[in-house]
Amino acid sequence: MPMIDALIPENALTPEAERRLLKEMTDILIRAEGYDPGNQNAQRVSVLHLHRPAAVFVGGEPSKFPRYRIIPSAPEGQYTDEARATLVREITEAVARAENTPFKDIAPRVWVFPSEIPDGEWGANGVINRLPDIHAMLVGEPERSVGAERLARSRREKARITLEAALDAA
Repeated sequence: MPMIDALIPENALTPEAERRLLKEMTDILIRAEGYDPGNQNAQRVSVLHLHRPAAVFVGGEPSKFPRYRIIPSAPEGQYTDEARATLVREITEAVARAENTPFKDIAPRVWVFPSEIPDGEWGANGVINRLPDIHAMLVGEPERSVGAERLARSRREKARITLEAALDAA
């Protein structure tokens, strides 16, 4: 159930380029969560909110070039470190194509903040949706355990990092 908040200044892109970019970002996020962008269930529940900042300032001055802020959100357990890195790179590449600007020139102006919503805090349809429920809805009830495994993997990784930090501090 990907959710994207895209902050794109008005007229930064042509309307056609912007439409392509918004669709491409949705497909990139679906892939980053481990699903096929051709999955109609995944497409149906993927929502992108387009925000138009009134102005963007850099160092207290109006920015000379458009700046993009993309905040893809997913339920806890959907991202791996590799998926986050790929997501950031692919979204930046997509914005470069949309603006028809070389990657190296646009990369400093594209900020991507992949975030995970803690399990038990993702609400839709008037209920809390946990990762196993979401995964089962997207790819079928027999795959429910994969959602539970993803969440457990993510929590093990966070626990490992915490334990290493505690051991380093001791």
